[in-house]
Amino acid sequence: MSGRFTHAAVALFTVASLIASPLYAQDQQAPASTTAQTPAQPQTPPTPVYQPPPSTSGPPPSPQRSLKFGPDYSKGESWFPNVLAPYTEAHVPEPELTNTPRINQMIQDGKLMLSLEDAISLGLENNLALAVERYTPWLDEAQLLLAKSGANGPVRFDPTLTSTLSLEQSTQPINNPLFVGVVPTGSSGSPTATVPVGIVNHTSTANFQYAQGFGLGTQLQVTFDNSRNSTNLAFDLFNPYDQSSLTVELTQPLLSGFGKIVNTRYILEAKNTVKVGESQFAQQVMTTITQVATDYWELVYAREYVKVEQVAVAADQQLYENNKKQLEIGTMAPLDVITAQSQLATDQQALVQAQTNQLLDETTLLVAITKDALAPQLKGIEIVPTTPIFTPQEENISLEDAVHEAWQKRPELQQADLNLKNAGIEVKATKNLLLPQVNAFAEYQAAGLSGKETSTTTTPTLYAADLAAPIVDVGGMPSGLYQAEIAAATTTTNIFRSGLGLDWQRMIDGDYPTFEAGFNITLPIRNRAAEANNATAQLTQREQQVEYLQTQSTILLSVRQALITLEQDRAAIAAAQEARIYAQQSYDDSVKQLELGSTNAFTVVQKEQLLVAAEGVELRDRINLIEAELTFNQAMGRTLDVHNITLADAKSGHVLQAPNIPGTPDPNSGVAGYR
Repeated sequence: MSGRFTHAAVALFTVASLIASPLYAQDQQAPASTTAQTPAQPQTPPTPVYQPPPSTSGPPPSPQRSLKFGPDYSKGESWFPNVLAPYTEAHVPEPELTNTPRINQMIQDGKLMLSLEDAISLGLENNLALAVERYTPWLDEAQLLLAKSGANGPVRFDPTLTSTLSLEQSTQPINNPLFVGVVPTGSSGSPTATVPVGIVNHTSTANFQYAQGFGLGTQLQVTFDNSRNSTNLAFDLFNPYDQSSLTVELTQPLLSGFGKIVNTRYILEAKNTVKVGESQFAQQVMTTITQVATDYWELVYAREYVKVEQVAVAADQQLYENNKKQLEIGTMAPLDVITAQSQLATDQQALVQAQTNQLLDETTLLVAITKDALAPQLKGIEIVPTTPIFTPQEENISLEDAVHEAWQKRPELQQADLNLKNAGIEVKATKNLLLPQVNAFAEYQAAGLSGKETSTTTTPTLYAADLAAPIVDVGGMPSGLYQAEIAAATTTTNIFRSGLGLDWQRMIDGDYPTFEAGFNITLPIRNRAAEANNATAQLTQREQQVEYLQTQSTILLSVRQALITLEQDRAAIAAAQEARIYAQQSYDDSVKQLELGSTNAFTVVQKEQLLVAAEGVELRDRINLIEAELTFNQAMGRTLDVHNITLADAKSGHVLQAPNIPGTPDPNSGVAGYR
């Protein structure tokens, strides 16, 4: 009985308070009426309510981006038809350090109207981290060009032509009568031994040499030497004379240095390195897209959370004004007014913090999509995201299928595979270099000779015996007792001229051939250098194999984490929506109860705090789900496919996509400017 009586008493007291509070308020607001009519209570404006942004199903469509490729620095300059092209400086364009014009087309009324796809396009065009990474494949291509020349390998594949052109004149004193004949005499006929005779030579040289290496280690060398000589000596058959020679020499390694792997390994490795650089660039593109999209959605969250706090401040302001009126008419205690005022100050502070976060997120996104965030047209600009919040479509895929797809598409695994291939090339090449050096060589040389030939015939007319000569000399041999002396002679001189043509003809006909063949053998003792190189190559290969498996494990972990995060965020959104709805209903009920006087301001403030928190959690969960899908696409290697971006687009630094602004040209219409 006592329990029921207590409940009945509480119920009666509650009803009485609900009736007495409005009457007391009316009595304080106006004098007592002589009639039974009760004046109406002042109407309270409706409490501000935050409306969550609508959500669409699935991401917005991504336009296809297609552009030309960038320059290929692995080809070099062609020597035909411009033979001087290989000797000119390579043309490397200056980096573009200004923002692309696309961003100016998106500014309307001092605001940057930015969709998600526009942000991604601007990020591909202007992101500085991506601009730096663009040079990686280009530098690798330059190294490939170096490897193709053979400058860093055992064989030079670029042919070289060496030429020596010279003129020489020399005068040499000779102290030997066998070469100079008689000592020159003076004008009086007396000997002058003070002036020795000199040999005068004139030499013209035109030598050429061609050398080239080939993939099997073969080296070819062709030498073509030409010289023209004249002298004041009378002993040469031809004076002046032309002499030419053609020498062809082939050298082929038979053991160490033989084979395509050992001689072209730097080319093969450089080609793989170019692919590694392109894969690294693709990875940076994926990272940039994911980061820009994340920054975009963080800005969306910051702007929406500012709205949440603005609504909270408006509700606090209304509650505070209502409580002040209630205090003035005496229907509310001063503590309720202070509580409402305190909550207003707290939410105003939270609003300032939310607005600060919005400015920071705007700056972060602006830096990610521009080269110069301080450009005059961007100073103080407000970024307005135009892509609505969407709910990613749920994808049913098993962990095993997801991991195998990621292994096919992730750039990191492609890089690990290419590095492993390079390690295998090094193992094969260093294994060959363990062998002794046995080189076979063959040489053929053909020579020619021609010139001016002088033939002199002398006919003596008088002979006289040398009576002073002994009959025999010291050695017992007959002396020149009856040596003829020319008393008078008839001389006939015939000159035969031949030139360079006859010289070459004799060389081509092989009138004076030389053949040579043989082997050069080099046997290193202990061979420790080659052993060390081969051991290093094998250890590197084993290390690359382990790193490949480690990369696979890392990809598996990232895919698993991305799948779990997606599932958790989807479940969190459903719970957050229900929590926000219940918090809104609870807050609305508490506001009505406060108006009826059945609760206090502290309770309303508590309900409002719960509502603001629930709205923030729901908003955060919806953004988290979008960002989780971005991370999932990156973990699966789908980022480029999802956004219809090819590697050629990002490599060129320009993206073919018109911003979603009325009046802008259609990118498919061929209008200049979308490059």
